[in-house]
Amino acid sequence: MSAGLGTGRVDGGDAELARVEAELLARWPESRLEPSLTRISALVDLLGSPHRAMPVVHVAGTNGKTTTARMVDELLRGFGLRVGRFTSPHLQSVRERVVLDGEPVGAERFVETYDDIAPYVAMVDAAGEHPMSFFEVMVGLAFATFAEAPVDVAVVEVGMGGTWDATNVADGRVAVVTPVALDHAEYLGPDVGTIAGEKAGIIKADAVAVLARQQPAALDTLVRRAVEVEAVVAREGTEFGVLERRVAVGGQQLRLQGLGGEYEDVFLPLFGAHQAQNAATALAAVEAFLGAGSTTGPIDPGTVRAAFAAVRSPGRLERVRTSPTVLVDAAHNPAGMAATVDAIRESFDFTRLIGVVGVVRGKDVGGMLGELEDLCAELVVTRNSSPRAMPADELGALAVDVFGADRVSVTPRLPDALTEAIELAEAGPDDALGGSGVLVTGSVITAGEARTLLGGQAP
Repeated sequence: MSAGLGTGRVDGGDAELARVEAELLARWPESRLEPSLTRISALVDLLGSPHRAMPVVHVAGTNGKTTTARMVDELLRGFGLRVGRFTSPHLQSVRERVVLDGEPVGAERFVETYDDIAPYVAMVDAAGEHPMSFFEVMVGLAFATFAEAPVDVAVVEVGMGGTWDATNVADGRVAVVTPVALDHAEYLGPDVGTIAGEKAGIIKADAVAVLARQQPAALDTLVRRAVEVEAVVAREGTEFGVLERRVAVGGQQLRLQGLGGEYEDVFLPLFGAHQAQNAATALAAVEAFLGAGSTTGPIDPGTVRAAFAAVRSPGRLERVRTSPTVLVDAAHNPAGMAATVDAIRESFDFTRLIGVVGVVRGKDVGGMLGELEDLCAELVVTRNSSPRAMPADELGALAVDVFGADRVSVTPRLPDALTEAIELAEAGPDDALGGSGVLVTGSVITAGEARTLLGGQAP
């Protein structure tokens, strides 16, 4: 699931950072799980419980977690708080996962913190049946970084699931669950109700559970968990939500219902109804953290507007090139792809769109391709650098079943696939929001590597 690691790219030519990345890569990857909090609990105990040094806003869900975490971060910093943010996976640099004051932690600090915790990681490795995984070490590093900074609040995104995710050593004051859909079924369960049960594990006693709009089976599971642990529940569509939205140049204009009241004239420089829902969820989470509600009224609307206007979400329907327009998007399951397709139809006016798709194994590839079929005139299938990537020929065979042979080309190398797609788009008309364009999607890894190849700066 990690993007950028293993590509040979060294941030700033820093040999020490390359050493740390190599040591992290030698551990179990994020795709290999052994459900347990034993190892991460042992590490944070040895480190002096850095996960308890600050209150936490914990974010789980299937789609929208990273963007929602970014929005929560931006809002909290707007209100004068020092924020640490942990998200995964990354697009281009492993340092993107650990953010202080809105910026990825510096290479020197990243290396120093890793070296500080490494002896304790080795102790946990020696004592257990299995060594710590890449993700577990990253969680420990993030909490150590935030405690040392120190920060006023940490915004922490779950890696996968919830109950057994390494981030769940923390007890979130606010537990956010973005929409739950089918993904990672081999680990989390075969239906949304079961998957929601795993994600519900981040809802702890006396917390506020902020629940984005859910399918009925998921909502029932999440609310039941909140009742069991006596958490307060705030639901999209009941206690908060999107009252009004309209497309605007470069994004959308929103009117939001928060826990404390209405917020008008909110500009969000992101595309799609799903991003408006993420904004409403993030706003409710921040209101809950700051103690706002129906009896206290809204938090400062001007600060809210300024924070949302500053939000960026790299790799999420992000325009990285014009003439022709090239969009990169990290959608990696059918629900995410459906949201991307809807957003493109609403916010762009392409007369011809060329898709570039690279996926990893274990995903509902047919479901994703089905969402793209009516949007993309042609499809260039390729492969990203992940060892879990589906071979281009195999993906091509699946794509032919959906698109037909005359609309699919197989180009195994991503750089060549991008060149081919751009040349196809250049053969047609183009303008800022319409004409011919290119959409690169199917995986966070594909989006991150395309972003690098097309000159996008690390977030």
